[in-house]
Amino acid sequence: MLKSIYPLTKNILSGQSLSLFLARLVVAYGFYEPAMTKWSDIGSVATWFGSIGIPFPTLNAYMAASTELLGVVLLTLGLFTRLISIPLMVIMVVAITTVHLVHGFSAGNNGFEIPLYYMLFLAIFASFGAGKLSLDHLLFGDEQ
Repeated sequence: MLKSIYPLTKNILSGQSLSLFLARLVVAYGFYEPAMTKWSDIGSVATWFGSIGIPFPTLNAYMAASTELLGVVLLTLGLFTRLISIPLMVIMVVAITTVHLVHGFSAGNNGFEIPLYYMLFLAIFASFGAGKLSLDHLLFGDEQ
């Protein structure tokens, strides 16, 4: 019986596409609330960015909010996935170095655990693409 179930399971779950699709949705959802929070009071975000030493805080607040929101849309659709992953990784590096690093690793202490996980997922998207369940695959034939 197991010999007949295994090939069926392997065919359903084989490849990276389902995993990449689900991971894209989870990461996109993870960026949604921070992006919307930034846009709801961009002035306060710019002030906060300035207080933690980010240069050009207003410009960077708009850039971070825009990139995160664009990332939500593109990751969800699987469109330009490799391309949007790079600036989102930069945002995670900035978040880790300016906010989370001083709190250590643990997410429970506002550490860098969660941004690191996002950065690793984004690196996977940059390396392997969006998978077959994506507009990248439909429009550009991106196999991975």
